[in-house]
Amino acid sequence: MANAEQRPAPWHHWLVSLLAIVWNGFGAFDYSMTQLQGEVWLRRMNMTEAQIGFMNAMPGWAFAVWAVGVWGGVLGGLLLLFRSRFAAPVFLLSLAAFLLSLVNSYLLMNGAEVMGGPQAFGMNAIILAGCLFFLWYARRAAARGILR
Repeated sequence: MANAEQRPAPWHHWLVSLLAIVWNGFGAFDYSMTQLQGEVWLRRMNMTEAQIGFMNAMPGWAFAVWAVGVWGGVLGGLLLLFRSRFAAPVFLLSLAAFLLSLVNSYLLMNGAEVMGGPQAFGMNAIILAGCLFFLWYARRAAARGILR
């Protein structure tokens, strides 16, 4: 394992790490602004009254899950940047939180109806793809000895 610890990270490792921080950072920023400015922020994001009502009706645990998802993604990106083997488990936790938030939005609440149908599904598909990519990359980096 000593050789694995000394293996230099390829150029794409730094690129993916920074992309993970920026990508997840936007989610964390959106979460923070929603918590700090509430309806003012949601209106600035061009949400309808029905969508703002949907957000206001979310249970507290759903906001906690959202926080775990976005801040876990930021932490995963930072751990990836610092070449920590804990990046993959943290990205997995972030993915699990995202999936749980989808269960809340689409199975427990009327998110498909209120949040815009195909547009919301498309955005959630992009977010899911990002979560899966960062998890895959972190696992691959760990397997190749890039992470310590």
